Amino acid sequence: MPWISGTEGPDTWSPQDVLGHLIHGEETDWIPRAKIILTKGESQAFEPFDRFAQARRFAGWSLDRLLDRFGELRAEGVATLAGLASDPGAAALRGRHPSWARSPSRAARGGVVHDLGHIAQISRVMAKQYTAAVGPWKAYLPVLTR
Repeated sequence: MPWISGTEGPDTWSPQDVLGHLIHGEETDWIPRAKIILTKGESQAFEPFDRFAQARRFAGWSLDRLLDRFGELRAEGVATLAGLASDPGAAALRGRHPSWARSPSRAARGGVVHDLGHIAQISRVMAKQYTAAVGPWKAYLPVLTR
């Protein structure tokens, strides 16, 4: 499907690549790091996050399989965060990030903005595949020119 595999050029991600990246983040970053904060605090630094692991990890996965996996992981993550939200002391805990200290609440907020950025990226990449097809309407469609 060219719509989900299209990119903006060399060294850019397709919508399918972004989905793999989001899954990798669910598996190794957001919730696992929150659990480290809760159990080890600042005594254990987070492992660096491989922003490009999806290329190896999800090579050959279908879009349906990626969507199913993401749905499972996101539901588990939301449930975990809901549990943390009920613990008033959890928000005050800190973790040791390779670059900066993080709290579970700050990590959750950062995750939301991270994902919104990737949703915008997916929309932009998919829209740009229609640049030639829209003809003169391109002038009125800023998603195609940004």
